[in-house]
Amino acid sequence: MQRFPPMPEPDARPPREPSVAVVALGSNLGDRAGTLEAAADEIRRLPLVDEVVLSPVVRSVAVTLAGPDPSKPEYLNAVALVRTRLAPTVLLGYLHRIETEHGRERRERWGDRTLDLDIVAYGDLRSDDPRLTLPHPRAHERDFVLEPWLQIDPDAVLPGYGRVADLLAELRS
Repeated sequence: MQRFPPMPEPDARPPREPSVAVVALGSNLGDRAGTLEAAADEIRRLPLVDEVVLSPVVRSVAVTLAGPDPSKPEYLNAVALVRTRLAPTVLLGYLHRIETEHGRERRERWGDRTLDLDIVAYGDLRSDDPRLTLPHPRAHERDFVLEPWLQIDPDAVLPGYGRVADLLAELRS
């Protein structure tokens, strides 16, 4: 009797056409710049990823649960535009694996980290799933996400919030 592989869960099926995922990268421990570059290269090598455009790096003060903390190591941040046919949750799984391979430990919420990879947006998709909320619920409040994103996509729009240029201008006013 011929055995067929199990059908993938609907969520795991890649979309027919590529979507652009906006991925925020951050690091405040170790070789921060090298880690961001290595992570971008690893994202480029993922299956069903067609293109990755990485922004210039920006610096930011560490943000903790208590707010900005200049006594903590400074972050280097970037944004990658990832053209992919991976489903968003599958992409997130790969991003978590890349974080782990770079020594990411999840001991403290918003604690210091060797690498943080967040999906900020995935096309126009909106999701309230606790595993992956889209767009990222705090992206519109973070200049260290908006600034590098705007540098590589001057027409960028954060779904549900508006033009990235307007959001960044509002944060800086």
